[in-house]
This record gives sequence, C-alpha cells and structure tokens, in this order.
Amino acid sequence: MSARPLYVQLADVIAKKIQSGELAPDRPIPSENHLADEYGVARLTARRTAQELRERGLIVTVRGKGSFVVEQPPTISPENEGGTTD
Repeated sequence: MSARPLYVQLADVIAKKIQSGELAPDRPIPSENHLADEYGVARLTARRTAQELRERGLIVTVRGKGSFVVEQPPTISPENEGGTTD
C-alpha cells in the first residue's frame, strides 16, 4: 500500500493519460461521478483528484460544463537545448 493519498495516485493516472494524448487538449475529462465509478473510489476522492489536476495546471473546470484538458506547452528535448546550429 502506498503512503501517497489515493487522490494523488489517481491524479497521476489521469496525468499520464493527458501526457500520452489519450485525453486530448480542449477535450473533457470524465466527470467526478464517472471517475468514482470507473476507479472504484468515493466521489469526494474523485473531486480531490480534479482539484489536484487543476493545481498541476493540467485541467480547467468550467462551472456547468465540466473539466477540460489544458493545452500543454511543448517539452524541450535535450538535443534542442542550447540554441546552437551546426
């Protein structure tokens, strides 16, 4: 059993889906009720998961509409750093 809170573990799972593109930018993530059902957690845990994802800057929640994946800035790979051209 992990010492990390369940909502953080679930947020990590959702974050990986966002990073992999399974959950695309500007698309909704599953509702709190759906997350609770899908992962077998309490609705409060699903709510805390959404809060954690908002704090990480991965989603934005629009009242009455749902929570949506935020467009992620491109990651800089090591070979593109430094700005030198050969």
